Amino acid sequence: MIWSLGSALGGMFLAAFLAATPIPMQSELAFVALAVAGWPLTGLVIVASIGNILGSCLTYAAGRGLGGLGLWQWFRIPPDRLARAELWFTKWGRWSLLLSWAPGGDMLVALSGALKTPIPQFLALVTVAKTIRYVVLAWVTQSAL
Repeated sequence: MIWSLGSALGGMFLAAFLAATPIPMQSELAFVALAVAGWPLTGLVIVASIGNILGSCLTYAAGRGLGGLGLWQWFRIPPDRLARAELWFTKWGRWSLLLSWAPGGDMLVALSGALKTPIPQFLALVTVAKTIRYVVLAWVTQSAL
């Protein structure tokens, strides 16, 4: 039983983690399969949320690293336009992280890293978005059972 618990939740964690990186992965299938198999939804929400948030942290760090490596010079973005983009993203764009759960959300996460969104703001917005995603998925799954 313990082995089964570790394997199931470990697999859920890994699927959620990878789904928050540019690696093509869908954690919803694993979540629903485990829910249908009778795993407690609260535990699945917690494990999937933590995995997905940590995967987003890796994507954020990659974006931050690319931004620090002169990514903007590679794209030939003039410094004044980059400064304007950073200012806009700081003021308005950070709220786009509430869509980090959606398809293409990994790009928003990487962009927020490259544009140096403060880590506390990043974590707060991504935590809300990722957790709500799995709470809604749990509710829909439970409603269908």
